[in-house]
Amino acid sequence: MCGIVGVVAERNVVPILLEGLRRLEYRGYDSAGVAVLDAAGKLGRVRSVGKVQTLADALDREPLVGPTGIAHTRWATHGEPSTRNAHPHVSADRIAIVHNGIIENHEALRGELTGLGYVFQSDTDTEVVVHRIHHHLGATRDLVAAVRKTVAELQGAFALAVIAEADPGCIVVARQGCPVVIGLGIGENFVASDVIALLPVTRRFQFLDEGEIAEVRRRSVTIRDAAGQVVHRAIRESELSADAVERGPYRHFMQKEIHEQPRAIAQTLEGRIAAHHLLEAAFGPGASAVLDRVRAVHFAACGTSYHAGLAACYLIEHYCRIPARIEYASEYRYRNPVVTPDTLFVAISQSGETADTLAALRIARQSGYLSTLTICNVPESSMVRESQLVMLTRAGTEIGVASTKAFTTQLTALGMLTIALAKHRRVPGFDEAARVGEIEHLPTLVEKTLALDPLIRQIAERFVDKHHALFLGRGALHAIAMEGALKLKEISYIHAEAYAAAELKHGPLALVDEDMPVVAVAPNNDLLEKLKSNLQEVRARGGELYVFADPAVDIESADGLRVIEMPVASSAMQAPVAFTVPLQLLAYHVAILKGTDVDQPRNLAKSVTVE
Repeated sequence: MCGIVGVVAERNVVPILLEGLRRLEYRGYDSAGVAVLDAAGKLGRVRSVGKVQTLADALDREPLVGPTGIAHTRWATHGEPSTRNAHPHVSADRIAIVHNGIIENHEALRGELTGLGYVFQSDTDTEVVVHRIHHHLGATRDLVAAVRKTVAELQGAFALAVIAEADPGCIVVARQGCPVVIGLGIGENFVASDVIALLPVTRRFQFLDEGEIAEVRRRSVTIRDAAGQVVHRAIRESELSADAVERGPYRHFMQKEIHEQPRAIAQTLEGRIAAHHLLEAAFGPGASAVLDRVRAVHFAACGTSYHAGLAACYLIEHYCRIPARIEYASEYRYRNPVVTPDTLFVAISQSGETADTLAALRIARQSGYLSTLTICNVPESSMVRESQLVMLTRAGTEIGVASTKAFTTQLTALGMLTIALAKHRRVPGFDEAARVGEIEHLPTLVEKTLALDPLIRQIAERFVDKHHALFLGRGALHAIAMEGALKLKEISYIHAEAYAAAELKHGPLALVDEDMPVVAVAPNNDLLEKLKSNLQEVRARGGELYVFADPAVDIESADGLRVIEMPVASSAMQAPVAFTVPLQLLAYHVAILKGTDVDQPRNLAKSVTVE
C-alpha cells in the first residue's frame, strides 16, 4: 500500500523524490519522509504526518540536498500514524531504510536486537530491519551483503530500499511479495514501488522477481537472485504517459476516471474484435487450445474486482452453460478447494499486486487447474508475469482509490471471456456476432449514460443527511448493486449494504423506513416483475425508493418512488456496465456534498499489497 521512491544521481535528488511521492499519493498513506546522503556522504532525514505537501513544507524549513536519497509514503500497519513511526527509519544515524509490507517475525528480531543493545525509536516492524542491517554491516563491511543476510532472516512480505553512509553512491533494493521497479536513466538510476512515480524521469524499467536483490548505482544496476547469482533482466519501455496522473479540467481524479470510461472501454476492445468476431489471441498464446477444454471457471478476487467476477459468474452460466463460481481471494488462500477437471482459474485485480489475489494465483498454479488467467490493468505487474493467460484491461492509470474505470473495463474483459467460452462450448443458439456487437456498443452506451450526471447530482442531495442506504438488484445486477453500495461506503462514509432484492423479506426489510433510502437497478429482463414486487415491499414500509430503470420498464414515479430512466436500453451482456455508471455518479456527488476526501478516502489504499 505504501509508496517507495529512490534516486542515485549527480544532481540534487530531493525534487525528484517529492514528485515521485506526489505521484504515489493515490495509493493511500498517513505520513511521508525523505532521507538523503549529501555530497559528503552524510545522512539527513525529514519526516512528517499528513500529506506530501506537509513534507515539502518541512523541507523548505529544513532543506536536504544530495545526490542519493530514498522517500516513502506510509500507511500504518504497526504503530499509529506519527512522525516517530514515519519512514525512512535509521540506525545509528548512518543507515536509512524504507519498507513496504509486513515483517511477521519482527517481535522475535526486536527482542534479539534489544539484547544486542539497540534502542528502538518507533513501534514499527521496519525499524527491526534497519537495525539488523546495521548489525550485519558491522561484520561484513558490505552493504549488499548486509542486506542479503538480513533478508534471509525475515518472514513476511516486503520491498526494501536501503542507503548508507558506508556506500553513499548506492541504493540496495530487495523484493519478497511486494513490487519493486528499477528505472534506468542516463548517468542516474531510480527505484520505486510503481512505474508511475518515475515517468517524469524515465520510461525504461527493469522489474525485480521474488527473492531478488539489486545494487543500484548511477551507471550500473546489478540484480542477483536468492542464491546470489547475477540475473540478466530485460529492459522494458512503459507505455504509460507522464501526464496519466494529471486531473486536467476535473475536480477529482475519480470524476475524471468516471468520464474516461467510454474511452477506456474502447481501449479494452481495441484490436480484440473484428467484423463482429472475437479474436481469442487477446487472452495470450495458446488460449484457443485452453478454451476448447474449459468445463468450469473459478474466480478469485477482492473488493471491486470480486463484484466484477460475481457478475461474470451469472453471464458465464447463462451463456456458456458451464459452472462458474467466485470467492474472496483472502478466503481461497486459506482453504483446500475442490478443483474439478478442466477448470480455468481466473484472478482479477486492477493492480496485479493485490496480496491476497496474488497468493491465490500462486496456489492455483500448483492445484491442478487446467490453466490460469489474469485479468488486470497493469502490464508490468506480478500477476500478469506469473499467469499462463492474460487479458489486460487497458483502462489507463487509475488514481482514485475507489475504482471506476478499472471496474467497467474488467466487466468488458469478462464479457469477452464469456463470448469466447460460449463459442468454444458450441452452445446451441449462441450468436457470437450479436454478443460481440453488444460489447462493441458499450462505449457509446456509457457516453449516453453519463448524460444523467446533472440529474444524479440533484438526487444526491437526498442522501447527504442519511446514515444508511440499501441497494437492490437481481441476477447479474445484484453484483452491480453490491458495487454501488461499496462506492457509497468508500467515499461518502455512509453505511450501505446490497441485497438480492428477494432477500429483503428475509430480514433486511426490518430496517426500511423513511430514513433509509433504497436504490434499485431495474433492467428490462425476465426478473423485472419479481423486482417490482420487491419494490412494493419497500414502499409499503415507508421507504424512499430510487430506481434506475431501463427505458422499456413500466415503473412510474410517485410519492416515495423516484424513477431515473436510463437513456439507452441495455442487453443482458451490457447491463452490468450500463447500470454501474449512475451508481458511481451517485456516490461521487454524495461524497462531494458531504465534503469527504473523494480520491483518498480515510483508512483505504489503492494497491493492497499486504495481507
